[in-house]
Parts: sequence; structure tokens; C-alpha cells
Amino acid sequence: MGTPQFAAPILASLIDTGYDVLAVVTQPDRRVGRKHVLTASPVKQVAVEHGIEVLQPEKIGGSAEMQRIIDLQPDLIVTAAFGQFLPTKLLKAAKLAAVNVHGSLLPKYRGGAPVQYSIINGEKETGITIIYMVKKMDAGDMLAQQAIPIEKDDDTGTMFDKLSVVGRDLLLATLPKLIAGEITATPQPEDEVTFAPNIQPEQEVLDFFNKTAEQIDNQVRGMRPAPIAYAMMDGKRTKFWEVTPLTETVSQAAGQVVRKAKHELVIAAANGTALAVKTLQPAGKPKMTITDYLNGAADKFATGEQVITK
Repeated sequence: MGTPQFAAPILASLIDTGYDVLAVVTQPDRRVGRKHVLTASPVKQVAVEHGIEVLQPEKIGGSAEMQRIIDLQPDLIVTAAFGQFLPTKLLKAAKLAAVNVHGSLLPKYRGGAPVQYSIINGEKETGITIIYMVKKMDAGDMLAQQAIPIEKDDDTGTMFDKLSVVGRDLLLATLPKLIAGEITATPQPEDEVTFAPNIQPEQEVLDFFNKTAEQIDNQVRGMRPAPIAYAMMDGKRTKFWEVTPLTETVSQAAGQVVRKAKHELVIAAANGTALAVKTLQPAGKPKMTITDYLNGAADKFATGEQVITK
């Protein structure tokens, strides 16, 4: 049971290793892109390639698709970024276990956006935790865990790619031990639990006035490749695709221009910090480098000019 690209290699590995995948459950096809093309999820695409039955309930609870899963009498249910809560009746349908491949070092970051929060909060590492599934969100006992570093140039996209491989390999190492009864599950320490709920629109806004350059960089990377963080710059809603926090301390107020050159625009953030804007996207225009952007703004962005507004 899974939906995005993160889950696709995990499904493929189960098939390639010889597990008998009876069915694949994924979200319904969605319209994507400017042309709103009806598109199957990456997980569905893998399933179709291998001739596996695909179930796509809008809501799994009480659905005909849920009854179909129960009727299949599976030994295991494996979920990876499926995107829906599973009823207890469904979890109990698995003869051996229902397990989840979760993209954080639980008990930190339970919820739908653990990778994003790890980057936004400036964590130095994240990882994969394989847990028993219970009705409470991401609260099951832990079967295995593996950490990997978050590099300074990582964003949500690159971390999903890395974690997908870690999750695939950790699951394949864990399942034989689980099936053989050789794993003792570890309860999650409740006093260490934190949450990562789905990203809300207000979290996309960059706050130059209260966040340092490093915090803004973390937010930009946490929102990339989607939905992309933005601020009001030069009076326009502008998406920030890439910035670089600088080590210098500046005297300009937050949101003011520190300096401008042919290939450089440095803007002040909170606490005397500053960042260099590398790639941005003004409203209604394509993504562009700062050089291309400044070519069209020769008479703007003087030192001390307030270019970021609330």
C-alpha cells in the first residue's frame, strides 16, 4: 500500500525478491500539471507493469476495496507513504503483521510530512523506521531503524530518493526476521514524540523578519521541489528555489538589500544574517537564475532598499 515515488522502489523490490504480492493499494489517479493530465501514481505504474491487481479507494475505510483485501487473506500488509489511515479491521486482516516503512527516526516526526520537517527544522540526520501498524498514527512498536545524514544541499526531493533506497533495503532485511519470529519490537518512547503534519499553505511563506538566513535556507530546501517557499519581493509574490546563507554579519534591516552585483543579490534576514539569492521565480514567470533576474532589473535593488515586505 503506497502512492508516491518514494514507495515505488519498495514495491518493486518485494516483487523482485520473490514475495507474492497479491494486490497493490494506491490513491486514485489524479490530474497533474498545467494540462491536468489524469496520471496514475508511481506505485500503480509498477503494479501495472507486473500485472498485479490494483485497488484505488478514495477512502479505504468501509470500502469494497478493503473487503477485497480481507478476502485475499494476506500474510503481510506493507505500507509506504500510502496517504490514508487504515482501520483496525484491515490491519488485523494480515495473518503475520501489518508494517509501515516510515520516513523518519521515530518517535520524532510522526505524520505525513516527516522529511519536510526534518529539513525545515535543521536536523543533521533523518532515516527510516519500520514499525508495526496500529490505529494511532505512526505509533506502533519499532522493528528496525536506520539513520542517514542530511547534507547542506539536500532538499525534500533528494532526501525522498535517498530514503526510498534505505527503506527498500531495510525492509528486505527486516521481513525475513519478522516472518521467522526473530525480532523483538521496541516501543516508542512517548516522551520523545514529535509530529510532522501535512504542510499547510501558510508554512510556504518565508519570514525574513523573524528567521535567520540559515532558517530560511532550511525552509526553502524543505519546500523543494514542491510546493516551493515564497515571499513578497519587489511587490510581487516570488518563489525562492535556491538561496545560500552567508557567514557575514550585516547592518541592514531584515528584508533590505545588502549588495547587488551582476551575478549577485544579497538580502538581509533576521539577527544580522544575510543570504544570497541563487534561483527564483516571480509570479507569472519561469524559474530563473539571479543573473537572468537582475538583467531585467538594472535600475532596482540599491543597497538598503526594502525589497522584502510582509
